[in-house]
Amino acid sequence: MTRLAGKNALITGAARGIGLAFAKAYVQEGARVAIADINVELAREAAEEIGASAIAVEMDVTDQTSIDAAVSATVEAFGQIDILINNAALFTAAPITEITQEDYQRVFDINVSGTLFTLQAVARHMIDKGVRGRIINMASQAGRRGEPLVAVYCATKAAVISLTQSAALNLIEYGINVNAIAPGVVDGEHWDGVDAFFAKYENKAPGQKKREVGESVPFGRMGRPDDLTGMAVFLASADAEYILAQCYNVDGGQWMS
Repeated sequence: MTRLAGKNALITGAARGIGLAFAKAYVQEGARVAIADINVELAREAAEEIGASAIAVEMDVTDQTSIDAAVSATVEAFGQIDILINNAALFTAAPITEITQEDYQRVFDINVSGTLFTLQAVARHMIDKGVRGRIINMASQAGRRGEPLVAVYCATKAAVISLTQSAALNLIEYGINVNAIAPGVVDGEHWDGVDAFFAKYENKAPGQKKREVGESVPFGRMGRPDDLTGMAVFLASADAEYILAQCYNVDGGQWMS
């Protein structure tokens, strides 16, 4: 039995990586999915790969007009939105003494403002249509603690956890459940950029940081996008009806709470 049969989901940053894994898992569970991404061509390729149950939607989470247009396009295609996953995010790293205003603002605009105002737009739609929906925000183990070179990114993910709690307490009166997922280190093409930051600031050879991080995970390896899909499906399903304001670690044992 498919757990998300008849449901419609909007997933941001879903043209590749974790977001694409979520989209595929949701379709397998019976949902229709809007793959929202700033790279609409890549989103179209992803939707074509998945099939008739997926559509591509252009979306820049730093632009309110774009957010509203993406929500409207999804509603026009599906009738309503039952599930939102706020997945779009950006990583950055630098010593405290080298953080720039521009870098700080850009990462907060995507990771925090993008999450908040996409959540807001979809919540308004759900309330207007009487949808007892599910909203899932992507946090991180980085939001659980500070890290020497990752102050800005850690702060954004801590903010996502806090926003999740506040939004959940506010929106449950409308039957909307809000929760979050906190991955650990997840392998993917984005790690080329992450590894480059640490090669620069920690004087490590290319690939060294990635290897060290993977070896530090109690499970014995870095995560993969598919490791996160079970939690994403569960939180969107009827099985999670009584769960709200929680942030679930899916990290191979890196953080215990």
